[in-house]
Amino acid sequence: MSHISEIVDSLENRISKLLHSHQKLKQIKTNLEDEVATLKSQQQDFQSEIADWQEKCNSLKLANSMLGSDEYKRDTKLKINALVREIDQCITQLSE
Repeated sequence: MSHISEIVDSLENRISKLLHSHQKLKQIKTNLEDEVATLKSQQQDFQSEIADWQEKCNSLKLANSMLGSDEYKRDTKLKINALVREIDQCITQLSE
């Protein structure tokens, strides 16, 4: 009878250890999920910031070209031509 009792005790100990390990793993999983959510949020913030900086960079390039920088003269001429075409279209629509 004591042999069965020892086996039952051993099983109880193993089950207890397994339950404890399971709880630890659940906590680790929860922590990792929180970290993933935080990192995704940071990634979206960084992507938004990158887009803002790219827009500012393009604006600065355009401003430099309009100030007479030889480096961006072609781009400036193309942009001005596009704006003139848009204005012409607006005038045409208004005159109809």
